[in-house]
Amino acid sequence: MKKMLKKMKAMTILEYGLLLLLAALFIFPMLWMVVSSMKPEASVFKDLSSLRAFLPSLNPGNWFKTYAEVINRFSVGTYLFNSIFYGLSFAACSILINSLAGFAFAKINFSGKKIIFGMMLALLIVPVETVLIPQFTIMNGLGLVNTRLAVILPGIASVFNIYLFRNFFIAIPEEIIESARIDGASIVKIFFKIMLPMSKPAIATVGVLSFIGSWNDYIWPLMVLTDKSKFSMQVAITTINTTQPVYINQVMAVLTISTIPLIIIYVVAQKYILQGLGGSGTGIK
Repeated sequence: MKKMLKKMKAMTILEYGLLLLLAALFIFPMLWMVVSSMKPEASVFKDLSSLRAFLPSLNPGNWFKTYAEVINRFSVGTYLFNSIFYGLSFAACSILINSLAGFAFAKINFSGKKIIFGMMLALLIVPVETVLIPQFTIMNGLGLVNTRLAVILPGIASVFNIYLFRNFFIAIPEEIIESARIDGASIVKIFFKIMLPMSKPAIATVGVLSFIGSWNDYIWPLMVLTDKSKFSMQVAITTINTTQPVYINQVMAVLTISTIPLIIIYVVAQKYILQGLGGSGTGIK
C-alpha cells in the first residue's frame, strides 16, 4: 500500500512538473513582452542575454512611460475602440444568426434538412483564405468597401458555431417545447424565452470565440479598409511596427494593450467555454 502511495505521489509530482514546464513555455514570451514594454529601449537589448530580460526597469518611473509615448505617437485609443466595436458587434451578430440556424436544424422539420446540413458541414474543409477574393468582390459590388460593416458582415455565419448551437438545442427535450406550444407560445417566443436561456454555455463559447476571432483578424480588415481611422488593433500594429523610427519597447507596449482584453474576456467566460466545448451543460437541471 505504501509503495502504491509513493508511486502515485511520484506520478503526481511528475505530472505537475510537466504542466508547469508547459505553462512556462507559454508564459515566458508574454512575460518578456510585458516587461520589455516597461523599460527603455536600450535596456531591452542590453538585458536580452540575462535573466533581467524578464524583469521590468528598476526605476518605476519607466514602467508606464513607454505607454504614454506610444499613445502620443499613434491613435491607439481609436484603434482600440475600433477593435472592441468590431469584436462586440461580430460576437452579438454571430450569437443571433448562428443560434437561429442551429435552432432550425435542431427543432424545425423542413424538406432537405439533412442534405443541407451535410453540405454545410462539408464547408468545414474549405480554407477561409480561398473565399477572401469572392467576399471582397461581393463587398465591393455592394459598395461596402472601406466601411465598418464590411469588416463585420462576411464572417458572421459560421458552420462550427451553427453545429455547436444545434448540438445544444438537440439536447433540450421536445416535451419542454410542446408544453410551451400548448400554452400558446409562438416559435419566436420559444426560441428567445426557452432555447437561448438554456444554452448559456453555447452562447458564451460562440461569443468569446467570435470576439477573439474578430480581434485577431488581420488579413480581411487590411483588404477592405483604407481609412486609418477605421483600422483595428491588428492592422494598426503593422503600421506602428513599420513607422520610422521603430522602438521595440513601444511595439511591445502596443502588443500588451492588444492582449489585455482577450485575457479579461477569457478569464470571465472560462467556465462557460469549457462547458460549451465539452458539449456539457444545456442549462437543464
